[in-house]
Amino acid sequence: MFFLKAVFCRVFQTAFRLALPVLPYREPEIVNSCADLDYVFKKEKIHSVLIVTDKGIRDHGLVHPVEQALQTSGISYAVYDGTQPNPTVANVEDALKMYHSCQCDALIAIGGGSAMDCAKAVGARAVYPKRSLNQLGGILKVLRRLPTLIAIPTTAGTGSETTLAAVITDPAAHHKYALMSFPLIPHYAVLDATLTYSLPPQLTATTGMDALTHAVEAYIGRSTTTETRSLALEATRLVFENIETAYKEGNNHEAKEHMLHAAYKAGISFSKSYVGYIHAVAHSLGGKYGTPHGLANAVIMPYVLEAYGERAYKKLHRLGIAAGVCTESDSYEAGAKKFIGAIKALNAKMGIPNKLPDIKEEDILQMAKFAEKEANPLYPVPVLMTRKELEQFYYQIADWSK
Repeated sequence: MFFLKAVFCRVFQTAFRLALPVLPYREPEIVNSCADLDYVFKKEKIHSVLIVTDKGIRDHGLVHPVEQALQTSGISYAVYDGTQPNPTVANVEDALKMYHSCQCDALIAIGGGSAMDCAKAVGARAVYPKRSLNQLGGILKVLRRLPTLIAIPTTAGTGSETTLAAVITDPAAHHKYALMSFPLIPHYAVLDATLTYSLPPQLTATTGMDALTHAVEAYIGRSTTTETRSLALEATRLVFENIETAYKEGNNHEAKEHMLHAAYKAGISFSKSYVGYIHAVAHSLGGKYGTPHGLANAVIMPYVLEAYGERAYKKLHRLGIAAGVCTESDSYEAGAKKFIGAIKALNAKMGIPNKLPDIKEEDILQMAKFAEKEANPLYPVPVLMTRKELEQFYYQIADWSK
């Protein structure tokens, strides 16, 4: 990386790290089940709610507990179930129209990160009616308080119920962009493991590895705090101890609950300490090909961690100890390599590939540009990389055998 740009990136990241103690981070209030939502409705004086979800979640009946809670409390509601796996600008605008036509004053997002991202963006547009999503994208562009936002995850991975980010796809530009502002953090998070029982095993796997990616990138970055490091280590431990059981036994309440809390802890950690090049590359793949985010993260993670080399060995070693795959007696290098190997093994056990078939060579330059623009200077990565260096990851994970 050019020297001056590298200096700018590190100065930018240092400024954010120093500002962490005074930034208005907050954590959502945890609600244990949908049946307990009446307390929230009364506290927030809610009259009408827009439920933001997708057709799969609705068809599986997972919206019913929310609807029942609303009906019991005598609150009117509407359901927007058009959210795509990578929510689009059109999704947000369609949901916003429903929000206004039904005179809603609160939002409930139920599903994975897509539903939550869509609901956050709807809230942002509701309080900034004269600004487009493109204008609201970026850092600290949303400063007004959103309508009460309740996040109900049905996957244990994205951590979106804790985060200040919403990632929206612009299909015309084949690109994802992120809204990153403190008011986007949901006000409440319902962590009910029963809602994750029907999640297909493959989604349990990829969303769980998404949570692990959040913990790993938050921990190895240069903007950590005592709190974020502790949360990342705990999330890593919970993932390694529970993800295979959750993958194999869909109704194992203990494993599913632990995975929900792993995702929650990792979400808080990366909200404050940020992510890195794994996410930047994954977002570019999602924007270009619609690659599911958790799958992209899981595939990319080992390649990026290996590329960081010795600059990340010490922290990866600590993560390996938390995961139970290495010990204090291992050298930093040995521990780091054992941890990366354990990630690869987890992927393999759960049927997650080590390459992706959709990548086209002619798209790599553009995707690498998007990834570099997203990551630099914001993400406090262990090793700064140029656009050219980021291109290597697309070649490494591309499956051109078919």
